[in-house]
Amino acid sequence: MSWNPAMEPGCPDEVGLDAIETLIIPRARDIGGFEVRRALPAPKRQMVGPFIFFDQAGPAEFLTGRGIDVRPHPHIGLGTVTYLYRGDFHHRDSIGSDQVIHPGALNWMVAGRGVSHSERTSAAGRSGPHSLFGIQTWVALPNSHEDMAPVFEHHGKDALPVIQDHGVSVRLILGSAYGENAPATMLTETFYADVKLDAGSRLPMPDEHEDRGLYIVEGSISIAGKNFDAGQMMVFRPGDKITVAAGIQGARLMILGGATFGEPRYIWWNFVASSKERIEEAKAEWRAGNWGKGRFDLPINDRDEHIPLPG
Repeated sequence: MSWNPAMEPGCPDEVGLDAIETLIIPRARDIGGFEVRRALPAPKRQMVGPFIFFDQAGPAEFLTGRGIDVRPHPHIGLGTVTYLYRGDFHHRDSIGSDQVIHPGALNWMVAGRGVSHSERTSAAGRSGPHSLFGIQTWVALPNSHEDMAPVFEHHGKDALPVIQDHGVSVRLILGSAYGENAPATMLTETFYADVKLDAGSRLPMPDEHEDRGLYIVEGSISIAGKNFDAGQMMVFRPGDKITVAAGIQGARLMILGGATFGEPRYIWWNFVASSKERIEEAKAEWRAGNWGKGRFDLPINDRDEHIPLPG
């Protein structure tokens, strides 16, 4: 495919730094030798479009036989997006999905009224020294789909559209951008893409979506003559034409956004909802542990343990 996102893609110096509405420096936390950096929700910004949660997982190195074991845990009111650069995750959920995800592929699980899942390093991954590096995000569901039945979709690397030209490679993970559409079923207007930039190359941000942001995974970029390094998220002012330029080492970005979410959202632990009452109901059901008799069950083939409700 040829790269032609706009007739006049603009230059980095055409906008001022005030086009960056919010700059977020994610807070890092260690979860047993494994670092996670959380960009969303942030004190100054809960969401970017429908995206309400954004975590960088790793990079981390593991010895043979070691790995990640995220025990079964619940979700409501959101869709989880797992995308890896290195390593793998073995996903199992309470609707029967059993899928190992590899770099460049997409796991998309819509929790709806309630689902549980586990994520663990696969047996094959543990067979030797290995690394893990990826991004996990949550997409808030609109009011009309909060009570839908949970669903799961897996789309392999080759199923995701790739746009390439002039030192720029964009793999579209979710939604629509640059004239392409990703295959996952979306419930709100959105875009989400993995971007690789060669040194000095330029990326015009999609301008058909109101909310737009990016996260610098590796390398650096410049906007309006100012440099920004890896580990930062920025959210842009609606309506401005934005172009970013890669630094001397190139850059890898995740770009994201969509329609401004017009409905307030509450978030507690792994639950997202339009009301506190919905969250309290989900808390009570997970605490009760009546698996298979209400909104929650445990994943098929991973029922021996689970993460209890905090507190």
